[in-house]
Amino acid sequence: MLKKILIANRGEIAERIIKTCTRLGIKTVAVYSEADKDAPFVEHADEAYLLGGPRVQESYLNSNRILEIARQTKADGIHPGYGFISENAEFAQKCEQEGIVFIGPTPDVISLMGKKVESRIAMEAAGLPLVPGISRPLKDADEAAELAGNFGYPVMLKASAGGGGIGMQACSNEAELRKAFEGNQKRALMFFGNGDMFLEKLIEKPRHIEIQILSDADGNTVYLWERECSIQRRHQKVLEEAPSPFLDAETREAMGKAAAAAAKTIGYTNAGTIEFLVDEDKNYYFLEMNTRLQVEHPITEEITGLDLVEEQIRIASGESLRFEQKDIILDGHAIEVRIYAEDPKTMYPSPGKITDLKLPQGAGIRHELGVTSTSNVTPFYDPMIAKLIVKGCTRSEAVSRLKEALAQYRVEGIKTNIPLLVDIVSHEAFQSGDTTTDFIQKNILKTNTVSS
Repeated sequence: MLKKILIANRGEIAERIIKTCTRLGIKTVAVYSEADKDAPFVEHADEAYLLGGPRVQESYLNSNRILEIARQTKADGIHPGYGFISENAEFAQKCEQEGIVFIGPTPDVISLMGKKVESRIAMEAAGLPLVPGISRPLKDADEAAELAGNFGYPVMLKASAGGGGIGMQACSNEAELRKAFEGNQKRALMFFGNGDMFLEKLIEKPRHIEIQILSDADGNTVYLWERECSIQRRHQKVLEEAPSPFLDAETREAMGKAAAAAAKTIGYTNAGTIEFLVDEDKNYYFLEMNTRLQVEHPITEEITGLDLVEEQIRIASGESLRFEQKDIILDGHAIEVRIYAEDPKTMYPSPGKITDLKLPQGAGIRHELGVTSTSNVTPFYDPMIAKLIVKGCTRSEAVSRLKEALAQYRVEGIKTNIPLLVDIVSHEAFQSGDTTTDFIQKNILKTNTVSS
């Protein structure tokens, strides 16, 4: 097994990885920006080294500096967490050249799945159903308009190299599409260095459901059930649960087997997630594959009893999976909410200094935390500061437990999205499991019910 792991990330995911490494007897190396010098993960790692200034380009995206520290500390593995360089095929290739294990899939698979058009082609060949659309970059706005006329509106315009909702826009007519094409192409070029755009038919009232898979280098692949991630704002997830309240046993098994088979077909190794859009009739369509650990991985851990970070490390160390599909039992129901430092009404980031922090305690409650009661939340990074995870024997028990935990959660000194989360879990549509991707827009924002 790996002996020393450099964690090329920050906040709660760095803390999460440190916990597993400590339990396994693996030494950890933290890297941090000037803005994070007093962060908990810096203190909790065995060693910690400054990357550079507070901006991501000066620190967490500085791959050469990260590799320099890895060599200096004799780290034999690098865990990228999620975001930043976690899906950077060039960085994974550099690790390989340096003889350092990148805890994730191979560079060629990262590259393939990171390109939306190419990944569509690969997954179609692997047998996954696709949303009607094209599997090549659009030539221009004229071609986009012609194809949209064939598919029928509404359509979804997407940046091929996009992520986090950047370069993505739903269009209900030709005028909207032409205007969106130019603006989103410019944004994609600015954020990703790639202005390629493609087009899909928009699936109306969909659910966003993803399958967690694990694959080892020997070709063994399993699926760890599904997570429903339909409750989103600006195409970014807010609340996730496992299993989905929408799927029946037959569809659940079919999606899991399809995802595992597709991962095996492309030679995937380590942890990964295949994301689907699921329509009202339970037809599912490949959306994208995330070649890394997901933010919402704790709810899968809660319903399976597995430590996904440990499994990542074992696979990266060359070990075979220690279990088969029949060994993975779905136990109970888990829900995760993301605690953001943001205004609950505008959903804009709200950085500042935390003056007090009180966390709910009790059975079935888990915290993933990147701050303390005196932390300064800076404007330089994603505003997520923590995750609250609850588990119950049933979904109704988990929902009840989550409502009680949110009522006890206190973060003073900054604004957070906790009032929004309270409104979500209190809404009758959520409690009944009616959680399509327009949930917040339809049930919260349009009725202007976000609590103060």
